[in-house]
Amino acid sequence: MSYEGKASSRKGNNSKKGQAHQNTTSWKHNKNSKKSREILALPVYGLCQRCTDVILWRKKYKKYKPLTTVKKCVGCQEKTIKEAYHVLCDKCARSKCVCAKCLESKQILVSKDEIKSNADEMREGQELERMLGEMSLRQRRSYLRKLERGDDVSSIRRNTNDEYDFEDSDFEDESEEEEDDDDESEDESEEEDDDDESEDESEEEKKVEKKEDKTEVKVEKKDAMKEVKKA
Repeated sequence: MSYEGKASSRKGNNSKKGQAHQNTTSWKHNKNSKKSREILALPVYGLCQRCTDVILWRKKYKKYKPLTTVKKCVGCQEKTIKEAYHVLCDKCARSKCVCAKCLESKQILVSKDEIKSNADEMREGQELERMLGEMSLRQRRSYLRKLERGDDVSSIRRNTNDEYDFEDSDFEDESEEEEDDDDESEDESEEEDDDDESEDESEEEKKVEKKEDKTEVKVEKKDAMKEVKKA
């Protein structure tokens, strides 16, 4: 029986080795590059976890190539895609409940509705400045305090009298803070008074010590004169 044509089934050393050139330092973008800043500012939405990681990796290592023209969707066959590496438009991807890049039915991390554009953020900032400008100082403090705590401020709107609706409980924190500030100021004033008193006492002690030193010197002089006369 001949075994010449039979392949060997013996297991060899098939362990995978690391890459030849190991990266010791990470890639750094050019801070003065306008194109890099624009690419990094582009939102990533409508994708699954794996596709999101791929897009973020391309952005990080300058492998991301944005679209120069609108791309055709493979679903509706219309030129509606403005995002690079997407093959489905947002409408088709939502209707089919799939990832817009890999076309697999996986969990979508971020939807388009959750992304705010620069124009929306600017509009919200202008609206906030306008509201704060129309509020009184007390209302403004209460409103900013609510924003810092993360409370819901959607209920604060203008009423028929062109005034903002605030509850009495909204100003309780402000009164408590004012009381705390008064207590702190009183404590500081008491500490200052104590410091002044201690300084006055130390000055008096120094004066007394000087007087005692002068009297001791006079006594020593008198004793010395007496000894001289006796001699």
